[in-house]
Amino acid sequence: MAEGALKERTAKGLFWGGLSNGLLQVISLVFAVIIGRILDPSDFGVVGVLTIFSAVATTIQDSGFSGALLNRRKIDPNDYNSVFWFNVLLSGFIYLILFFSAPAIARFFHNPELVRLSRFTFLGFVIGSFGTAQNAYLMKQMRIKEKSIASIVSVAVAGFVAVILALKGFSYWGIAIQNVLTITVNTIGLWIASPWRPTFRISFKPVAEMFGFSVKILITNTVSIINYHFFSVIFGHFYTERDVGLYNQANKWNSAGYSMINGMVHNVSQTVFVEASDDPARQLRVFRKMMRFAAFVSFPLMFGLALIAPEFITIFLTGKWLESGQLLRILAIGGAVYPITTVMVLLIISHGGSGVQMWNNIAMGLVQLGVCALLFRYGVTWMVVAYTVVNCLWLIIWLACVNRYLRYPLGAFLRDLAPYALLSAAVMVATYFLTRPIADIRLLCISRIVIAVVLYAGAMRLSGSVLYKESLDFLFSRFKKGGNHADD
Repeated sequence: MAEGALKERTAKGLFWGGLSNGLLQVISLVFAVIIGRILDPSDFGVVGVLTIFSAVATTIQDSGFSGALLNRRKIDPNDYNSVFWFNVLLSGFIYLILFFSAPAIARFFHNPELVRLSRFTFLGFVIGSFGTAQNAYLMKQMRIKEKSIASIVSVAVAGFVAVILALKGFSYWGIAIQNVLTITVNTIGLWIASPWRPTFRISFKPVAEMFGFSVKILITNTVSIINYHFFSVIFGHFYTERDVGLYNQANKWNSAGYSMINGMVHNVSQTVFVEASDDPARQLRVFRKMMRFAAFVSFPLMFGLALIAPEFITIFLTGKWLESGQLLRILAIGGAVYPITTVMVLLIISHGGSGVQMWNNIAMGLVQLGVCALLFRYGVTWMVVAYTVVNCLWLIIWLACVNRYLRYPLGAFLRDLAPYALLSAAVMVATYFLTRPIADIRLLCISRIVIAVVLYAGAMRLSGSVLYKESLDFLFSRFKKGGNHADD
């Protein structure tokens, strides 16, 4: 594909990925605020302790084949068909294991109600297995718009139902139903958006061909999921469901922030890197542009979230969640590096380096577990601080991995990221001191958002940032064209 065409497809993918993720976060925010004001942290904690089981089961069910499909330069319908049936059959088998394991899970977390709740919640990953191949098809075709619409509709429908259930007194059952319904509606949307359909001419030969690549992604993703959710298990077993709820709420908002950027870069990066793989110089240019874009958006957004975290949580979820706001402030600083890590990981995967990614994730997970174990006696906050510090410092290890495939020295890495990180930090520090005299919590939060946005945009404009100008030009051109290009 010509570089101009690739650049246009990438821009469109980033646009629709950013727009959809922005709308998703807004819609999720509205429903999360309403439900959070109705329910208590302990209600969220009851469902939160089960999240790790559903997440690991989903990862095993996918088995890394979505990534393997995206990494294939040439693909035919039988590849999708093979992955579809493998995912569906495996998810059914995993569900049976978890179904009969429910009593043991309930005993571990000292809550008999988890038997019924877990058996219902685990239905989500079974339902989701029916949309894995469709999702991979849409991503491979870079049909981000259709995929985005399915996600937005699913979150809106499930959120509306969850609010009604919360008002009716369903407590944590309402949250569980919301999770399963989100997956169900999204899966239906993917089927509507994707023209591909499975057939009963089943051959698992493509799965066998992709297994060597996909199994490394499977192990990597499983380790990442365990690493991401292990606090819920620790807090659920050794502390209280309230502690789980407070942490999960903070982690949820942190994830919502960086996922907006992550979704933008993830939807297009791997496909673009694979298409540019024949020309290393061209791939390096694309890679560095994606790194700068991730930094340009991620640092101001996540540092800004850290700046307003306690006020934000208190305003929208009331004072009962204040401790969650303090945890969010810590997590958001670490969340700024996630989209950057994602770009680096996808570059590695595009070169077939799933093994490198796997061992690196395992090493990082072990270090994080070890550091948190040493700090266990000092409480929740210190463990979260240690977890965040390791995430940030591990960027250097990822950089070393990238250099196995592209020449990307530390100096270039710092030139691409440091200006955005330092400028964002300076803007947030200046905003903090400018707004300290403001006593009203709502006015304080609004003032900090407005001042930070103005300062960052002004600094970008004064510095003559090419990326800032290109981003604005593209956004204005898309909105100006509006409905005239509905198929874009």
